[in-house]
Amino acid sequence: MPRPGGFNTTDKSKDFKGSMIRLYKSLENFKKLLIISIVLSLFSAVLATIAPNKLSDVTNVITEGIKPDVEMIQEVSKEIYGNAIRKYSMMKIEIYKDGGQDITSAFDDQAQIELVKEFNLMTDEEKRLMLEEIEINGTTISIDDQIKFINIVSSMNQDTVTDELLAKLDELPTSIKTLVEPKMNTKELMNRVILLSIIYIISGLFSYIQGVIMAFISNKYAKRLRTNISTKINRLPLRYFDSHETGDILSRVTNDVDTIGMNMSNSISTLVSSATLFLGSIVMMFVTNWIMAITAILSSLVGFMVSFVLLGKSQKYFVQRQQQLGKLNGHIEEIYSGHIVVKTYNGEAEALKEFDSINEELYTSNRMSQFLSGIMQPIMGFVGNFGYVAVCVVGAILVQNEMTSFGTIVAFMIYIRLFTNPLSQIAQAMTALQSTAAAAERVFEFQDEEELSSEENIKNELLVKNAKGNIEFKNVKFAYNEGKPIIKDFSAKVKAGQKIAIVGPTGAGKTTMVNLLMKFYEINSGDILIDNNSIKDLTRENIHNLFVMVLQDTWLFDGTVRDNIKFNKDNVSDEEIWKACKTVGIEHFIKTLPGGLDSTVSENEAISSGQKQLITIARGMIEDGPFLILDEATSNVDTRTEELVQKAMDKLMQGKTSFIIAHRLSTIKNADLILVMKDGNIVEQGGHDELMKKGGFYSELYNSQFEL
Repeated sequence: MPRPGGFNTTDKSKDFKGSMIRLYKSLENFKKLLIISIVLSLFSAVLATIAPNKLSDVTNVITEGIKPDVEMIQEVSKEIYGNAIRKYSMMKIEIYKDGGQDITSAFDDQAQIELVKEFNLMTDEEKRLMLEEIEINGTTISIDDQIKFINIVSSMNQDTVTDELLAKLDELPTSIKTLVEPKMNTKELMNRVILLSIIYIISGLFSYIQGVIMAFISNKYAKRLRTNISTKINRLPLRYFDSHETGDILSRVTNDVDTIGMNMSNSISTLVSSATLFLGSIVMMFVTNWIMAITAILSSLVGFMVSFVLLGKSQKYFVQRQQQLGKLNGHIEEIYSGHIVVKTYNGEAEALKEFDSINEELYTSNRMSQFLSGIMQPIMGFVGNFGYVAVCVVGAILVQNEMTSFGTIVAFMIYIRLFTNPLSQIAQAMTALQSTAAAAERVFEFQDEEELSSEENIKNELLVKNAKGNIEFKNVKFAYNEGKPIIKDFSAKVKAGQKIAIVGPTGAGKTTMVNLLMKFYEINSGDILIDNNSIKDLTRENIHNLFVMVLQDTWLFDGTVRDNIKFNKDNVSDEEIWKACKTVGIEHFIKTLPGGLDSTVSENEAISSGQKQLITIARGMIEDGPFLILDEATSNVDTRTEELVQKAMDKLMQGKTSFIIAHRLSTIKNADLILVMKDGNIVEQGGHDELMKKGGFYSELYNSQFEL
């Protein structure tokens, strides 16, 4: 949301590609850091996609460590039965040989099964004869332990013997139990945990460094932009400020630069990391298990399709809400600003009826927009949870069929998040980049504005102490727009110390003449001489040092009365300030303020516009300049104060050349020279009495202010 008085910069850029290319080029000094940041973001995202796969390995090691060793059970069973059946088989073969029978059948599978059954039916003493101590993995299994194991196994179903043994693990002999009970491979587990930790630490470190770099780049770049804009403002001609709203210019310095800085810091890295995470998670899912990968993607896409449909439907309600909100605010402002008129004409009922109508429409659109946007978060949560459920169900089936491991399910739980989150982040980043491009476009547009002509070659300087105060206008011509002249052919001579009044109807060119004199605008032809020095041969800064201006619009900054009066002037004593205040008749008022000269004026509601004007006049009085310009300076003071200020000005302006622009002609009767302007030319000039006797245009202007 833009600041009050600013302009919205979230609109789409007119030339997104061009703006982004220029923005990238303007980052010339930061390109190396920018590339490093992007590479770090890329590596961080790659490591983040590898990590779940390694977490799967850790989970598998843990899973293997918390369940009995099935393979060891089978090995123990094979070793015990193998030795016993081998010995028993040899005994049977000897019997067959003595009887002259065929011994081939003694070696087939069916014969082996029959031998196991016979062996299981033997007594413990008979089994003891067939057994001997064995050693497996350094553990000795005695004959008694073997007999106990055989007796347990003999009572089990041969097809499910392994599962039944796991259920009766505690009944097994100690030596065998030691071999088959769960054992955590701590060495392998630690190695995998360390590897996983290193991956996460490096990924986090890369992400942190990348964030620090982008914060540095964005803040440095924003600082440079503000500096460039500040410098640019001082180089722009006054015509630019006349044709652009102040709020728009301020918005470029604040909103647009902030938008570029913040979005550049977040969007670029987010876009790179999110795209990498999205693509990387897809690749890693298929590498890990293609069946579960398809399951995860399909389950997530269903949720996203629902989200996109809802987004499309909610957009129109957001637009309607903003439109209705604007109508409501406009209606409220209109009614309350004209509250007295509404009360006078008994318009409360009609105003309330219109308010209720707009308010109802706002309620409807707001309710729908909030409802649809409010369910987005639950839907996104559902997308993730639905993906988790689908992965768990399919994963469980695959684990049951020994087609994958439990660790794979754990890895896919993370991959689901890595797959779904980047999509929304990419959308947000692209929106932010659109805002960045629009803001950059406005900033670059401002930077490309035509500047004032360069004054590097101007070496001449007229010092304040050497200025006499003579000014001459020689056939001055000027037009704001080509073909529409404002000043057509202005010529006049002003002697040092004279008090010159410039009068005329609105649009005659009075203020324009002053602006040309101050070199705020470049004249089209002719010349203006200050003590025989052409203003073309003097810098603007030099000219501004020669003049003191008091304008119609009061300007007080947030500070004390003292600071406002001595603005941009050092070594001004309080005595000088009080003297100036006394001269304009504001001394008593300032003494009544809580802090006197230390009172803050901009926040003090007790100060009226007229009193603020007097403070600006006092500011002009302590400025030591040979020329003074008063542009409707007494417009905000009452008649009595105006008379006092006028007399004080006459006394203090002796020996100085002053120009007074006034619509109230009664204030300039004592001027040494009155220049009467009409349609950009001087039509009359002379003293008040002289011009009144002529009965010309000045006389008409003067007398018109007393007509009813």
